[in-house]
Amino acid sequence: MKVHWTATAEAHLDAIHDYIAQTSTDYARRLVDRLTRRSEQMAAFPLSGRRVPEYDLPQVREVIEGSYRIIYHITPDQIDILAVIHAAMKVLDESE
Repeated sequence: MKVHWTATAEAHLDAIHDYIAQTSTDYARRLVDRLTRRSEQMAAFPLSGRRVPEYDLPQVREVIEGSYRIIYHITPDQIDILAVIHAAMKVLDESE
């Protein structure tokens, strides 16, 4: 299945890289590589991620990589990666 990184998710990766690169450019690059490689798992096994607790919809899932949540939406023809956020951050739900 095709994986599409949304502009928001790409911006999150850039921000993560830039923040970590302030102390270690090598670690920042390796972390972003690990995060993006998780899309291979999503493409091969779209339902392998858990449902995002804040939404509890079967088509909105997440995988964890280190301290980060990679949140994605499964459609019939592709997977849209919506966000890459630190696990300590709260995801807004529809009531907020």
